[in-house]
Amino acid sequence: MTNYNFRYASNPKDAQKYDTAELREQFLIEKLFIEDEIQLTYSMYDRYIVGGVMPVKASLKLETIPYLKSENFLDRRELGIINVGGKGIVSVDGIQYELNKKEALYVGQGCKDVVFSNATGEQALFYINSAPAHKKFPTKKVGMEDAEVIQLGDEKYANRRVLNKLIVNSIVETCQLQMGLTELLPGNIWNTMPAHTHNRRMEAYFYFDLEAGQTISHFMGEPQNTRHIFMENNQAVLSPEWSIHSGAGTANYSFIWGMAGENLDYSDMDICAPNELR
Repeated sequence: MTNYNFRYASNPKDAQKYDTAELREQFLIEKLFIEDEIQLTYSMYDRYIVGGVMPVKASLKLETIPYLKSENFLDRRELGIINVGGKGIVSVDGIQYELNKKEALYVGQGCKDVVFSNATGEQALFYINSAPAHKKFPTKKVGMEDAEVIQLGDEKYANRRVLNKLIVNSIVETCQLQMGLTELLPGNIWNTMPAHTHNRRMEAYFYFDLEAGQTISHFMGEPQNTRHIFMENNQAVLSPEWSIHSGAGTANYSFIWGMAGENLDYSDMDICAPNELR
């Protein structure tokens, strides 16, 4: 079963007027994993799709949705998958790819049959992102050993973290989709600080491996008009091109970032110093 919903893009001046409920309704994706269902959110930010797949009793096939007006989901799209649960299997046009936790799979435009299932005795949780594509690139698995790893931050500022580039143009050929996984080291709470924006690309964050009963305060908005959204484990948030995206947790956590837009230049960021945020 596939459930889907639609999100319009928001003007930053309008977003300044949102109360807590409206802010959450426009940007937060609360429920990504429901047993034997595929959850999809189609956004007007670069027509980016954020979703979750949780096969339990049966395998789940990625079906097209009405917003795409296409026979198959990937007729005009590319797909990124990162497993955040137990060992799972993704079959792409009959070829099986086994994904352990934190391993990724890029699926190129034009693939017809994408099927998600569990490995024996384990519960996989597949987090997926998708963006429009103009060309077919090969499907490719990316393990953590294949990642481009960057050490970031400093214990002094409580933001020491390990950034793993997974689906990026230095590792995988893509049209515009980029995805990676950042792990906060124990005792560190801040991600993406100093904060930044990039008007050429939108972004989506997915927080996971957060202890039950704890929370993450995700910061968004224009650098001079920031807002926050309190989030729980296995939730995602849309970040418009005009918005910062940063967060602080009450316990250790990891998060997945996904981007699409004008370029594939990861370093294309407009940095905002911490003491300049408002």
